[in-house]
Amino acid sequence: MKTSSRVAINMKRILNGMDTIRHSLIRIGLLVLLLSVGGYLVAGRILGYLQKATGAHIVAYGLPDAFIGYISVSLAIGLAAALPFILYEMLVMVSRQFPEFSGRMRLGFWLASVALFYLGVFFCLSITLPYGSRFLLDFETDRIKAVISVRKFIDFCLVFTYGFGLIFELPVAMLLLGKLGLVTVEKMAGFRRYAILAITVVSAILTPTPDIFNLVLMAVPLYLLFEVGIIGMRIGRKR
Repeated sequence: MKTSSRVAINMKRILNGMDTIRHSLIRIGLLVLLLSVGGYLVAGRILGYLQKATGAHIVAYGLPDAFIGYISVSLAIGLAAALPFILYEMLVMVSRQFPEFSGRMRLGFWLASVALFYLGVFFCLSITLPYGSRFLLDFETDRIKAVISVRKFIDFCLVFTYGFGLIFELPVAMLLLGKLGLVTVEKMAGFRRYAILAITVVSAILTPTPDIFNLVLMAVPLYLLFEVGIIGMRIGRKR
């Protein structure tokens, strides 16, 4: 009887957790949709900015391509605008499993994660994406002209922009894992060599060009973020 009652209690907790996640996803979806409608109003300006920053000449190969491109940019704007709420919901879910992770600690993690994501997006849009795109376009000649599909251009920009935003969350992720007791600062510090290798590989994949300059532009900030994460774990352990 005791075993069956424990199983029933655990099943009830799991179902309640799934129901909470479902409601959170519904709220997030509705907010992203609402903000995407507003994002459609400025999608043309954003697309124009990306085209100007990269120096790319884009074309639509099919009748719906331009429309689908605008929808993609609108959804990306809505997702970026809703990101603070999305991160907050994720941290609330974590605090439900780890009650000690609440209050000021949760607020601090939320502020840091929001700031780092937007910093990564800004870094990509202002440095990596323009330099990388212009490097690739420099291979144009009188006989070879780059004619880029609007949909592929938008996908290219969004993948790297959001990729940089998520990667810049590295210090927050490290500090969160340390606070929850899932990793220790000694282990992370001992993984420096492997971290350098992993950062180099990730940077080579995420940077839009094969040249060493853009690789360094990605790898150096990432390694600095790794070290910031280790420092944050040391400080957090003393508190």
